[in-house]
Amino acid sequence: MTKPTIQLIAFDVDGVLTDGTIYYGPNGDALKGFSARDGMGISLARAAGIKTALITGRRSPMVEQRAADLHIDYVIQNAATKWQVMEEICRTIGITPQEAAYMGDDLNDVEVISRTGFGAAPADACKEAKEAAQFVSAYPGGHGALRQWIEQILKKQQQWDAVVSRYFSGKTVLNQ
Repeated sequence: MTKPTIQLIAFDVDGVLTDGTIYYGPNGDALKGFSARDGMGISLARAAGIKTALITGRRSPMVEQRAADLHIDYVIQNAATKWQVMEEICRTIGITPQEAAYMGDDLNDVEVISRTGFGAAPADACKEAKEAAQFVSAYPGGHGALRQWIEQILKKQQQWDAVVSRYFSGKTVLNQ
C-alpha cells in the first residue's frame, strides 16, 4: 500500500472548528460551540492514521478541552505566525508541507492555506482565504465545513471505505 499523500490535517479554531462567535457570560466567561460532526471528522482522520493539529492565534481553556476530547495530536495556541508553527509540526513529524493539509478562514490563515498540499476554507471564509484554497466547503465554519473537507481527503486517498467499515464493525471507537 502506498503512503497517503496527506499525512497531517491541521486547522484553525475560530471560524473553522467554531462558527467564529464568542459568547460572554455575565462574569466575563467566554463560551464557544463546537460541531459534533466536525469532531467525528477529526476522529475519522485519526482512525485513518492521519495526524491532526489545531493552530490558533488565541488561547482558550475550551479549546484545550475540545482538543483533549478529540485526542488531537498537536495543539498550538497563541500562534503568532501560523506558517512557522506548521513548518515546525511538519519537521517534527518528518513530512513536507506538501504532505499536510490546512483549513482556515481569515487573513492570518492565507499563507498556510496556500503553502500546504491541500489548503481549504469554509464557505463563509474571507475572500482571500477562499481564493488561496484548493477546496472551499459548501458549509460555513463550525457547521460541517471541516467534516466535509476531511471526508474529501479520506475519499481521495481511498481510505474512506476502510475507516467506515472499521467503525461499523466496532473496531474503531470515535470521539465526537
